[in-house]
Amino acid sequence: MNFPILSSIIFLPLLGALFIMIFKPKNNTGVVYISLFTSIANFFLSLFIWWSFDPLFDGFQFLEEKNWISGFIKFKLGIDGISVLFIVLTAFIAPICIISCVNSIKNRLREFLIAILILETFMIGVFCSLDLVIFYLFFEAGLIPMFLIIGIWGGKRRVYSAYKFFLYTLLGSVLMLVAIIAIYTLTGTTDVTQIYEIKIPIQYQNILWLAFFSSFAVKLPMWPVHTWLPDAHVEAPTAGSVILAAILLKMAGYGFLRFSIGMFPHGSEYFTPLVFTLSLIAILYTSLVALMQDDMKKLIAYSSVAHMGYVTLGIFTFTKQGIEGGMFQMISHGIISAALFLCVGVLYDRMQTRDIRSYGGVVNYLPKFSLIFIIFTLASLGLPGTTGFIGEFLVLVGTFTKNYLAAVLATFGVVLGAAYMLWLAKRVIFGKVTNESVTKLTDVNKSELAILAILALLTIGLGFYPNLILNTVDTSVNSLISNYQNNLASVEVNSR
Repeated sequence: MNFPILSSIIFLPLLGALFIMIFKPKNNTGVVYISLFTSIANFFLSLFIWWSFDPLFDGFQFLEEKNWISGFIKFKLGIDGISVLFIVLTAFIAPICIISCVNSIKNRLREFLIAILILETFMIGVFCSLDLVIFYLFFEAGLIPMFLIIGIWGGKRRVYSAYKFFLYTLLGSVLMLVAIIAIYTLTGTTDVTQIYEIKIPIQYQNILWLAFFSSFAVKLPMWPVHTWLPDAHVEAPTAGSVILAAILLKMAGYGFLRFSIGMFPHGSEYFTPLVFTLSLIAILYTSLVALMQDDMKKLIAYSSVAHMGYVTLGIFTFTKQGIEGGMFQMISHGIISAALFLCVGVLYDRMQTRDIRSYGGVVNYLPKFSLIFIIFTLASLGLPGTTGFIGEFLVLVGTFTKNYLAAVLATFGVVLGAAYMLWLAKRVIFGKVTNESVTKLTDVNKSELAILAILALLTIGLGFYPNLILNTVDTSVNSLISNYQNNLASVEVNSR
């Protein structure tokens, strides 16, 4: 394809943001329509890329390459089965955030929508980049609009949470920048595809793996560097929480697949026990912490840490089931967590509180909302027939082939997940009405119902037909595992 379609899908949201800044529509309605049109057009463009993508081709597709800095750094783009789904997910979540923020954002809506569109550009850029420097620029640039979204439109402790989010993620990535410079010194290039072929010397892989891990572990986030996430979620506006949970966390999971395993297979093998240990602590410990929460957003935030623990657990099994399960879990969590935060936003817009103790008996006055909330609650705890079950099941199958004890402990985490999600539903949706304000609540409006219904259909539809996702990633995952095993085998042969 001669048309630069990946550049188009990256920079179209940025063009929409620039259009709003330059022409300055007279009212918020015009700003919303322009933002919505841009994001929906980008979503359809992502669907076209997915439809045109050849899932049987073993390699990167839609390649674009241009010299950027004197031939030293190339603006190189390309996608495979691992990245195309994250592009579609990002483009899908963006218009949902724009629609959901219309009622909740009262001040500076124009600037908020500009920040959302710019952030979309950076996030899609991460999943398309095939040069380490370009990846790093997109990866870190996303901190700026997210920092502003939390710091300007967040809650009472928004400034503290915004700085904590920014400093944690930025400091974690400084070592990755040093590692990128080291990789260029060792290989003479920052082109990801060339690095795959050249292969980084084994004696440097462990230290470089740790440098990249320092960034991805914070962004994912993994225990014990997860403490910024609950604060960021609690203070962020609803749309900010949706993007943070649905997309930003997945950038680190994608990084583990593309760089940690792809470029440092020996380092990945060496540090697998570390990743397993941190993943299991995240699954079990944060699930117990979630049980103790009274703030709905904080509970869902801790559940996100636990769910991402399954992602890293699956990825580092280096098995087909584990890696595909980890990827499916990321897509599933992107849909379910977005829906849960939107549900919390629906209640907060009406009651101005996220305290679980302020609710009870909501089903009596918001039946439509309650039905949808229960669907996402059951999906989050991994009920068969939903996307939550597919990802966790594949991860556990892959883990059983690698480490029986880890699989058993991770399975116990599923029980804890059911405990805190059902406990949340019982206290909010069912029970007696103890707060008179609940009796005055109105059910979801048309736009809220449409968004949540679409997410519910996806949650159930992909739960019954997971091959829509799995067929897309199959060839790329096989290639990743094959390269990983070949690298390890070549070392064993040389050592003999």
